[in-house]
Parts: sequence; structure tokens; C-alpha cells
Amino acid sequence: MGGAIVSDEESQQHLHKLSSFRYNSPLVQVALIGLVCFCCPGMFNALSGMGGGGQVNPKAANNANTALYAAFSVSGILGGGVYNVLGPHLTLFAGCSTYVLYAGSFLYYNHHHHQAFAIVAGAILGVGAGLLWSGQGAIMTSYPTPSRKGIYISLFWSIFNMGGVIGGLIPFILNYHRESAASVNDGTYIAFMCFMSAGTLLSLAILPPSKVLRDDGTKCTNIKYSKVSTEFIQILKLFLNWKMLLIVPAAWASNFFYTYQFNNVNAVMFNLRTRGLNNVFYWGAQMVGSIGIGYLLDFSFESRRKRGFVGIVVVALAATGIWAGGLANQLNYSFHDKPDKLDFNLSGKDYAGPFVLYFSFGLLDSMFQSLVYWVIGALADDSEILSRYVGFYKGIQSAGAAVAWQVDAHKFSFLGQLLLNWGFTTLSYPLLLVLVALAVKDSNKAEEVDAVEASTTASPAFVNDSDSKSKN
Repeated sequence: MGGAIVSDEESQQHLHKLSSFRYNSPLVQVALIGLVCFCCPGMFNALSGMGGGGQVNPKAANNANTALYAAFSVSGILGGGVYNVLGPHLTLFAGCSTYVLYAGSFLYYNHHHHQAFAIVAGAILGVGAGLLWSGQGAIMTSYPTPSRKGIYISLFWSIFNMGGVIGGLIPFILNYHRESAASVNDGTYIAFMCFMSAGTLLSLAILPPSKVLRDDGTKCTNIKYSKVSTEFIQILKLFLNWKMLLIVPAAWASNFFYTYQFNNVNAVMFNLRTRGLNNVFYWGAQMVGSIGIGYLLDFSFESRRKRGFVGIVVVALAATGIWAGGLANQLNYSFHDKPDKLDFNLSGKDYAGPFVLYFSFGLLDSMFQSLVYWVIGALADDSEILSRYVGFYKGIQSAGAAVAWQVDAHKFSFLGQLLLNWGFTTLSYPLLLVLVALAVKDSNKAEEVDAVEASTTASPAFVNDSDSKSKN
């Protein structure tokens, strides 16, 4: 009896001694995936944020992005299963490598103006992005303890969007003296490719979930191996999962608005060098927004369900104000009556209003997406389950983006695009409220039991740590 007491005390002391800065800690692993995304999708976001991929004619970028997100919609849904089967090293490395090819295709386009390469590279990137983001989502939502998911989502979002900040500085600095330039220079694309290559190599440092130990001593999962057949069946079941169906409008809306913001606000209203500067603040605003909403979702109230309700209401109110500001701005110009290009240094006070609007769009994006990730993370704690949930979210998100890029390519009115974006985001809030009310538990212990039971039921053929040890 006494021996058992000593053992328990030693065990508790051991758990208290766990450092958050261990290599296999959630903090280090989430920071690492943040750095990977800093280098790859962070730089991609900076490139897309230039409008038209930094080209005078957005047609090539619109078609490339349509191919990208169409492929992404499929690979995103399948990506969670691929991650469970292959693990992080192969999944993330394969996904990251496709970003380099995409940036290279626009370097090629700068000289030859043949969009076929960019479109093919976009489709390949769509496959790779699905793998990367499914793995990223599983890491970000399942590695932290349930009470700290909002903060870890904020940590990732801040590191990731620093890539957009640095990526925005690259075209701003390299094209600063080109006031009348229409497209970015070669050095801009080469710089993006160097960052993306570094991120591809860094992805090999990510540990699989079975080797990550949370600060409270629990593991992200006990499962080491999955089967293709099991993952395929579980992915198909997601389309009948009421929780995932309630996520669909939010997923569809969450990348749909990029086309309007990048092409029809930033690219239409500002000259090239100012677009680069705007992106520095757009992605910087994302860091501010994610930190604010992350703190609210983790620390504002003792009840996790109440934190979810308040978070949704806050984001809904902010979105209403920002889209209303966008409407007021949009009424001043149209596709057939475009404004004169604004310059941060030459346009004076005329630059201020549109700049604040674009900054606010970045703020809203991070608040909206961090909120949705938090809700998904609150549905389970197991890495295998969450990788599928996030993959489904990314797949629907990318399908929406593919449609959005073609809506713009077919010259749908600017005002119509704004109203579509406002409508899609507004529709998602009441459905998220229903999801939080019905599926998010205040008791973390009860939720963990549910997740383990679901994992056991869904994965009878998996080999776990204890099985592996008993056979060796």
C-alpha cells in the first residue's frame, strides 16, 4: 500500500517536471509546424495577396488557383487518412515540396506568359496542400491539452502569418522603386522559392502523435499504425456526420473571401509596391486577431461551452461591421469603373480608409478561422479523429475557394462577390452555435472518454503502443 503511494507521488512529481520546451512537447511541435507553414503556405499567401500572383493580368493566377483548390478539395478530405497511414514525415514533406514548384511556375510565366505551367503547378500544389494542411490541423488541434487549444491555435496562426508579413515585405522592398511596375520582378519569386525549400526540409523535424507527450503526461494517441481501408471508410462516414455537416457553411466561406479581398480590393485599388506593404499589415492583423480570439476562447469563462458561444458572437459582430465597411467602400467603384491606383506615399489621406478596410479583412480572417479550428478541436482530443475532421474542413474550404476563383475569372460583379462573402459567413454563425450547444462538453474528462471510445470503435485493426510492446 505504502509502495503504491510512493509510486503515485513519484509519478505526480515526474508529470510536474515535464518541461514545455521538450522536443516532444506540444509547444515545440506546434511551433515547428508553424515555422513550416511560415515558409510554405505563408509565402504562398503573400504571393496570392499581391493579386493575380503579382502579375498585371490575374487570369493565369485565377485559373491556377481554380486548379489548385479543385485538387485541394479532394486531397484535403483524403489528407487526414493519408496522414494517419503515412505519418507526418512523408505526408508533410510531400506536401511542402509542391509549393516550390508553384512559385517557380510564376517565375517561368514572368518570361514566357504561358499559363499552362502555372495551371498544372496549381493542381499539383492542390494535392500537396491537402496533405500539409490535414497534417497541420491534426497537430494543432490534438497535440495541446483541451484547456489550451485556443492558445496553441493562436501560437500557430501567429508564426504562420509572420510568413505572410515577411512575404509581403519581399515584394515591397524588391519593387519599392518601381512605382509604375505592373508585375513583380524575378527576385521576388526566387526569394519565395528559397523560403519554401527551407520549410520543406524543416517538415522532417515533426514528430508523429504517438511520440508526443502533453504537459499533463497524456499522449495525443496510442495508435501507431492505421490501414487504408479503415481510413477510407471513416472518411466516407464524415459526409453523414451531423457535426461535420454543420461545419460546411463555415468551411465553404473561410477561403471564399480571399479572391475578393486580394483581386478586387488590394489589386484593383493599390499599385504594386503598396500591395506588398498592405500585405505586411494584412498578415500582421491576422496575428493580432488570432491572439485575441484565442485568449477569449481559452480564458474568458470557466465553461468551455460558454466560451464558444461568446467567441461566435464576438466574431459575428466584428464580421458584420467589417463587411458593412467593405460595402461602403465597394459602392465607390465597379468592374467597369475602376478607381485610380492608390500609393501609400503619394495618395495622402485617400489611402487611409481603404488601408484600414484591408487591415480589418486580415483581422477578421484569423478570428473566423481560429474560431472554426477551436470548435473542431473541441469535438475530440484524439489525433486520428481530428486529422479526419480537419481534412474534411479543408476539403470543403478548398471547394469553396475553387468556385470563388472562377466566379472572379468570369467577371462576376465586385458588389455581387462581396455580398456572397458576407452571406456565406453570416450563415455559418447560427450553425456553429448549434454545434457548440450540442457537441461541445464542459467536462474535459468526459470528452476524452468519448474520443477514446470513438477511436477504439473506428479503428479495431490498429496496432497501439501497448500491443507493440507486448509483442516485442
